[in-house]
Amino acid sequence: MLQTKYWNIELRKRLKPVKNMDPEAEGPPIIKVTPLQQMLASCTGAIMTSLMVTPFDVVKIRLQAQNNPFPKGKCFLYSNGLMDHLCVCEEEGNKAWYKKPGRFQGTLDAFLKIIRNEGIKSLWSGLPPTLVMAVPATVIYFTCYDQLTALLRSKLGESESRIPIVAGIVARVGAVTVISPLELIRTKMQSKKFSYEELHQFVSKKVSEDGWISLWRGWAPTILRDVPFSAMYWYNYEVLKKWLCAKSGLYEPTFMINFTSGALSGSFAAVVTLPFDVVKTQKQTQLWIYESRKISMPLQMSTWAIMKNIVAKNGFSGLFTGLIPRLIKIAPACAVMISTYEFGKSFFQKQNARRQQY
Repeated sequence: MLQTKYWNIELRKRLKPVKNMDPEAEGPPIIKVTPLQQMLASCTGAIMTSLMVTPFDVVKIRLQAQNNPFPKGKCFLYSNGLMDHLCVCEEEGNKAWYKKPGRFQGTLDAFLKIIRNEGIKSLWSGLPPTLVMAVPATVIYFTCYDQLTALLRSKLGESESRIPIVAGIVARVGAVTVISPLELIRTKMQSKKFSYEELHQFVSKKVSEDGWISLWRGWAPTILRDVPFSAMYWYNYEVLKKWLCAKSGLYEPTFMINFTSGALSGSFAAVVTLPFDVVKTQKQTQLWIYESRKISMPLQMSTWAIMKNIVAKNGFSGLFTGLIPRLIKIAPACAVMISTYEFGKSFFQKQNARRQQY
């Protein structure tokens, strides 16, 4: 039985068309997914991830707020499972979603009381503004990764193991670079209601005073966290996916294989890059405080200086603050995103195959 299974797998491998196939050779043509279809698949994955992970972060923030009330001007991080966003407390009273009254005994108690007293929609409070940035960033990132992977495989061959690392790094740098100015503008808009004219004046003034590079402030610590994460994530994801397929006797990965590979590779990358995440959070928070109070930024605001200060105050373990919450959020987010994305691509492949038949 095992021998039969082995020959079936080998037969499918031989029958499967390769990317560099001669047009005159026998065999069906390769069914490709277009960049637009990749964008649609990644957009669907981004929305699904946000809808599933956001409630956990909303509950976490509400629990934090009841233990240490957020005063006006305080910053906190809000995450929709795809991106971390710096939110600034400016609204007074209990109108703001993060200040709504309620005494919670724990995570499950908070879920139940929020649903019972405020309605289930409250679990997705604050989601729309962050989706404005998270969805475009994810679409750019995943589409660039797939396009670069296809290009590198056509040049270097299918078996080159470094392709996921290179493609992941380039795609992440591109996505972070595009989104960084939008993050600065979005944070500014949270502090006060700006008209488009006022927003244009703010950006123009900032550029004239500090140059265009000022719009990318905070880019360096974001790159230090996201680029290693991306390189490790994609490499481990591809390796785990192939290994699980081999163990299961499958040539193509199933939804559960993609889900498991995404969760495990995301967890590993999250642990390794956590120190840079801690530094990025501190730097973003300090930048907001200095800018809102119109204080000149001190020289010790570099990534390395902040890291040394954390170790001096809290020891080496201070660089891994928030490890468990980060894992609880990152693992399911990576799993849902990649499995939904791969499912979307598979769906479009089948649609393209049907069109070619008729």
